[in-house]
Amino acid sequence: MSIREILPEPILKPLKKLKYFIFGLPYRGKGRFCPVCGNSSSKFAPLGSPPREDIKCMHCGSFERHRFVWEFFKMRTNLFDGSNKNMLHIAPEPFFVKQLKKNIGSGYLTADLYERSAMVKMDITNINFPDDSFDVIYCSHVLEHIPDDRRAMLELRRVLKSSGWAVIMVPINTEKTFEDFSVTTPKERLKIFGQKDHVRSYGKDFIDRLRNAGFIVNAYTPFDIFQKEDAVRLGIANSTDEVYYCKKQA
Repeated sequence: MSIREILPEPILKPLKKLKYFIFGLPYRGKGRFCPVCGNSSSKFAPLGSPPREDIKCMHCGSFERHRFVWEFFKMRTNLFDGSNKNMLHIAPEPFFVKQLKKNIGSGYLTADLYERSAMVKMDITNINFPDDSFDVIYCSHVLEHIPDDRRAMLELRRVLKSSGWAVIMVPINTEKTFEDFSVTTPKERLKIFGQKDHVRSYGKDFIDRLRNAGFIVNAYTPFDIFQKEDAVRLGIANSTDEVYYCKKQA
């Protein structure tokens, strides 16, 4: 059992702040900027195995994909225009929650099957909300954990309003999506899919799955949004992440 499962949230929060303060000391300075927390660093920390450089903000913990999507929200969507919205945030990233609560208000809902801090417990292959419930859905790096991802996509489309939009992100690791449901152990999944709790590796054809589920999809890379200088400053210049901006087909 992990410390996160044992300690209550009021104790965990100050411990997290202390951790980021201590480990962030070597990264103090300028040159990089995190739009999620609004802090500058000399660089972002390496992450992964083998480690990739310039990834993790040591002030808030955001990765490159988080900084990319946060700027996408601000630059390419109506998320922060002040209008009333119902937003479903699946598998909520802690550094987003406070700001989204502040901007969205009572219409903001976090959901997760296992995370105890989420507002509701939810299986996204069986979402317990009526059709056309949400103006905005944000679901990042979740579907690669879900055996029946096509069912999850259909559910996300079902609860999205016809006038709404969804941002759905997954890691893209190959040209063509590969899954093998005979691979069941964490060790096998780590070897084949790159992470012990992944059930597939998505390829460029991920967009076709979204379209087959009834979405109109536009995919964006960092360089569709940013000049190189800005991408470097945000630590996303080497990112392979794509934002899939989805609208509901009629």
